[in-house]
Amino acid sequence: MQHRLEQVHGSGGLALQLHRFSDVTAKPRGVTLLCLHGFLDGGATWDDVAAPLAADGYEVIAPDLRGFGGSARVGVGGYYHFPDYVADVDALVRTRAFSRLVLIGHSMGGTVACLYAGARPERVERLVLIEGLGPPSAPPEQAPYRMRHWLTDLERNRVPRPLGSLDDAVRRLAINHPRMPTEVLERRAKQLTVETESGLAWAHDPLHRTTSPMLFSAELLKAFLREYKEPVLFVGGGEGGFHPEDETERLDAFVHVRRVDLPDAGHMIHWTEPVALAQKIIEFLS
Repeated sequence: MQHRLEQVHGSGGLALQLHRFSDVTAKPRGVTLLCLHGFLDGGATWDDVAAPLAADGYEVIAPDLRGFGGSARVGVGGYYHFPDYVADVDALVRTRAFSRLVLIGHSMGGTVACLYAGARPERVERLVLIEGLGPPSAPPEQAPYRMRHWLTDLERNRVPRPLGSLDDAVRRLAINHPRMPTEVLERRAKQLTVETESGLAWAHDPLHRTTSPMLFSAELLKAFLREYKEPVLFVGGGEGGFHPEDETERLDAFVHVRRVDLPDAGHMIHWTEPVALAQKIIEFLS
């Protein structure tokens, strides 16, 4: 499989890094799979899923969302809101003019995919969500707390704190992913870090770690889901995955949805069971 990097433009001309995965030995299907990563992740980590998909003839592309990986960070005074990610996807789709597009999103990227598919349903032939139906809804009473917390976060110095070493990055990943094989964490640590003048650091804007001032509304999300009438595949990671209490109600907002589970995969399905995930996607698209 070939893995190439390209520079593209998102909303407002913001520079985005695009990972393109292809297999020159495969017969092209003429279908593009646009993969959106989750929080604190990056486009590069779709590689193990992309390999079997590319071998089956699909064009697989995965951007680093704004402020992640090799993509540009917002300027002074800017912030990262879901509509910003949606606008970047829209800019990419408009400029590339894909003839047939399948949108795939994991976790936060799944939420972005839902919002885009609901806003531009005519541009998305199929939708694949990998534990990506948004976080739990927050009650209105939390709004002042979240705004207060956000303002306090913004006062802090957001300069990236260097990691001691790549081994340190692996150890930190292992805290959040204790069941993940060490060899997988070592590869991911290389993909999710960058060398800076101060040393090795995570390849994301520290601003991402601030508390978002906006409450999440499941009712608002379901309004977008109802707008999308094409087939949807939802892949869950079993008991070790992330499942909001109203997950079934959210899925029921779709007109055509198929749910499958990889019971031992956990939340990071594209890291833990990439081949099985790719097979589920191929079966769905076939």
